[in-house]
Amino acid sequence: MLNAPARCPHGSPIAPCSMGVGSCSECSARTGPEFTDSGETRAAEIIPITALLPQQKGKIAFIRGDCRIVQRLSDLGLTLGTTVSVTRKAPLNGPVEVFVRRTKLAVDHTIAENIFVDASKEGMSVSGCGDCKGCSPKNKTPVNDVDYTIALAGNANVGKSVTFNQLTGVDQIIGNWPGKTVERAEGLLQYKGKRIRVIDLPGIYSFTTYSMEEVVSREYIALEHPDAVVNVIDASALERNLFFTIQLMELAPPLMVAVNQIDLAEKKGLSVDIKKLSELLGVPVVQTIAIRGKGIPDLTDAILDLVHKRPVPPTLEYGKEVEGRIKKISSMLTGVKTAYPLRWVAIKLLERDPEISRIVREQSPAAVETADTLAKEIEALHGEPVCVVMSAERYQIADRIASEVITVRAPSEGAVKKSLTDKIDSIALHPVFGYLMVIAVIGGLLIWTFLIGAQISEAIAEFFGQFGQYEPVIDGSLGSVLLNGAFTGLVAGLTLVIPYVLPFYLILAVIEDSGYLTRISVMLDRGMHKLGLHGKAIIPIILGYGCNVPACYSCRIMESPKQKLLSAFLVTLVPCTARTVVILGLVAAFVNIWWALALYAFDILLIIVAGRLAFRVMPGESVGLIMEMPDYHVPSLTVVLKQTWARTKSLVWLVFPAYIVGSALIQAFYWAGWLTPVNAALAPITTLWLGLPAIVGITLIFGIVRKEMTILTLAVLMGTTNFAAVLTPVQLIVLALVTMIYIPCISVILALASEFGWKKSLAITAVEVVMAVVIGGIAFRVLSLFMG
Repeated sequence: MLNAPARCPHGSPIAPCSMGVGSCSECSARTGPEFTDSGETRAAEIIPITALLPQQKGKIAFIRGDCRIVQRLSDLGLTLGTTVSVTRKAPLNGPVEVFVRRTKLAVDHTIAENIFVDASKEGMSVSGCGDCKGCSPKNKTPVNDVDYTIALAGNANVGKSVTFNQLTGVDQIIGNWPGKTVERAEGLLQYKGKRIRVIDLPGIYSFTTYSMEEVVSREYIALEHPDAVVNVIDASALERNLFFTIQLMELAPPLMVAVNQIDLAEKKGLSVDIKKLSELLGVPVVQTIAIRGKGIPDLTDAILDLVHKRPVPPTLEYGKEVEGRIKKISSMLTGVKTAYPLRWVAIKLLERDPEISRIVREQSPAAVETADTLAKEIEALHGEPVCVVMSAERYQIADRIASEVITVRAPSEGAVKKSLTDKIDSIALHPVFGYLMVIAVIGGLLIWTFLIGAQISEAIAEFFGQFGQYEPVIDGSLGSVLLNGAFTGLVAGLTLVIPYVLPFYLILAVIEDSGYLTRISVMLDRGMHKLGLHGKAIIPIILGYGCNVPACYSCRIMESPKQKLLSAFLVTLVPCTARTVVILGLVAAFVNIWWALALYAFDILLIIVAGRLAFRVMPGESVGLIMEMPDYHVPSLTVVLKQTWARTKSLVWLVFPAYIVGSALIQAFYWAGWLTPVNAALAPITTLWLGLPAIVGITLIFGIVRKEMTILTLAVLMGTTNFAAVLTPVQLIVLALVTMIYIPCISVILALASEFGWKKSLAITAVEVVMAVVIGGIAFRVLSLFMG
């Protein structure tokens, strides 16, 4: 019996076409097939996903918004007709935790409001594809070339890096991809007399060029032609992971699959038939528990066999409407020369991939025009962007394969027990206790910086004091000045890295690998929105309290160029450990600890205000939070150490040379008298506006090399370490405030230049100099009224 038609959120009817796809003529809202098992049409209860009650289920009806966001959601499993539920909502309209395809995703609240689901009982009874086998894999064609380079590819949080560590041990090189700000991990596997180069590709969810990581991965596989690709997937979220496997098979490299985290799947009551999965995919499949080293010998044997045989994965055919158009495009590409597989090029043309369209258009404009026409036909049939339709096609295959290889163990009688992740999340994402937990964790990190790290730093400085003077020397022979400058730079680097940065990043890596850092991102997402960022930006900001250099590099995790640059700008305002030394050494020691804490509070306020203003001024777009929520687990020692080193190595290769060379040169400049004219030029600002002694201008110049040189140089020039005897409390506070804000140290400037170019690096530097001078002068006048 025909029921009332579905309606879009503003009330207009959504009339289904012959394919069962509904489309609103007013707002372009769309729904999928509205048929029950009996074949009768039905009424739909279309509501935003944010309106779902806890544990209430619904099926995706349509998604509104920017095409890139819609495609991103589709790539992560939120496709038309997919069953979803909302497990938790962050406080203050923060991200919504969505459970889809056995995976939890944190989705920005604004984005989630544009995801509409059918929550009616009838909607939950749609039968799907039934017995159709149109997507079944075909036979494979072997290729017998031999090489010894393999790539590890897979989603984030599947244990890929742990697998990489198990295969390569300590034989690793960490760097950047040529011309890209994306980390490249490379290692050596030596097995049975063979040397195999292993490349750990970035963790991604698709090849849609949504991020630089996706571009790097697809270009490496397609253009560099590794002799084999090992796809590491999560056994506990098979459907979502197979979505990426299918895209790898489209690229047609010699492929095998490592089903990792079997133990986690078993805890969830899931068992995977590895043999059947291999048969359905047509590629070798092994199972592993990489964090314990289980299955690694079998994986290594399979890799060695794969690099010799180089089998090409079979072609997975999509539904008739899509497959017919792919073949039609392919037939027009016979004369087109590219390094990519022909079928893959046809698929990307159909998806309107801009880079592939550009390449093909140079040789065959007709093929691109035909592909665009065929894409419009698909969109007319399905009522969705063609990229979203393709995601749905891939998930249809992934779901079918998963349903055939996964056995779900029925829960025992009685109440269903909460998992460890759910128990911890009930506190970590609680509207009250969650924020207290965030404060406790971040506070614990900073307490190390304030208390324990300072004592270790002092002990290291005293130890090296036995071998030479670690305060700046500004008189004597040029050779002695240069030698002292290099020595003080070395000591400064050691007293920064060992007591402050290494422990800070070690603890942070433990928090990150355990899965809790993503919860911090979710809890603070709403606050980050005020700055034009999202929750993941809290990661580089926290890193900044250790050192701004690796924090600037970590801004790569932000999706859009605008958010990357904005994050880096704000990170340079975060008081690193060197600036903490200045604040404690000037204010806490000679005024009181409360004024030191007040400077930190003011810095947080400054970051908020500067972030809001910069967000309005900077061109470009901002993207909301869409992030996987991994389960909690015991951190892996190898992963923690690798992550710690990856963040600390920038200090070794960038900060130490900058400290050593910069300290030697700046002291030599002073010895030669070259800084005297500069100090004289700064005197009107230093004395008249900031209210500081004229000689302080020299200390600020030294502070450009490294911030703690401000107080070291001040001690040398003033002839005392009792700064209260030569500066008033107001002057001490103003000097610490200006040092905290003005020019990032030379290492940070170099890091910014390497990430964003010299123009943007110098622009950030200039803005912060102006901010420091203006705020410092205002602070001097206001504080003078109250403190005399």
